[in-house]
Amino acid sequence: MCGVCGCGQAEVVIGEAGGAVPAHSHGEEPGGHDHPHAHGHRHADDPQGASAERMIKIERDILSKNDAFARQNRAAFSAGRLFVLNVVSSPGSGKTSLLVKTIEALGGRLPVAVIEGDQQTSNDAERIRATGAPALQINTGKGCHLDAHMVGHALESLRPEPGAALFIENVGNLVCPAAFDLGEARRVVVLSVTEGEDKPLKYPDMFATADLMLLNKADLLPHLDFDVGQCLANALRINPNLQTLTVSARSGEGISAFVAWIEANASRHAAAVARA
Repeated sequence: MCGVCGCGQAEVVIGEAGGAVPAHSHGEEPGGHDHPHAHGHRHADDPQGASAERMIKIERDILSKNDAFARQNRAAFSAGRLFVLNVVSSPGSGKTSLLVKTIEALGGRLPVAVIEGDQQTSNDAERIRATGAPALQINTGKGCHLDAHMVGHALESLRPEPGAALFIENVGNLVCPAAFDLGEARRVVVLSVTEGEDKPLKYPDMFATADLMLLNKADLLPHLDFDVGQCLANALRINPNLQTLTVSARSGEGISAFVAWIEANASRHAAAVARA
């Protein structure tokens, strides 16, 4: 069981050409990678499990180790001149469709690579590869989020082109991924208009840690009682610095604005890394 969110984690696998290999999770020590990932957990309500005090310590330890791996990732990203975006949302918000449209709209002006996170299947990675962009699938089993250690191993296998934009499509979940820094430069939260205006208020941590909110499926607005203004107000109430764009992966609305945002932020990030 994850000490932070309570998810069970069976073996995590990271896909690569010719198959999959065991990966690792947030409980491992930073450093070497020659160890298996599979491990068992107790549930918090198990009478033989951890006390509340021990669970708090486990949570702190897990996040501390994850932060150490995130720092390693950030150094590796900088060395490769990668602009990394952690794309998060609830299931079914349209993340993969948006990425496909975005990759197509970039038109090769910026090299792209994608790390896909799902509990099972490689469906989304296959959709990304159909655009011509390299993509690698991480299957988390029962786990409900990616962590920095998983991403570090995926980076070793994916090997993005220097100077690329690396999209990390996280497991669909508006709760757990908010706590795990992957080493990204920017966090993008996708919210679809079919989910309700109050989602930023219900899941504040995700929106508080995001840099950009994409309000997706705008083509459905004529058919819904969805108040865009109220949704944006709720999001800004949680995070006054949050940037927002209204988009549609189906119609292409707002995709050019998102591409412009990516290119501008990639340029600023590259300049900041060069100065560091």
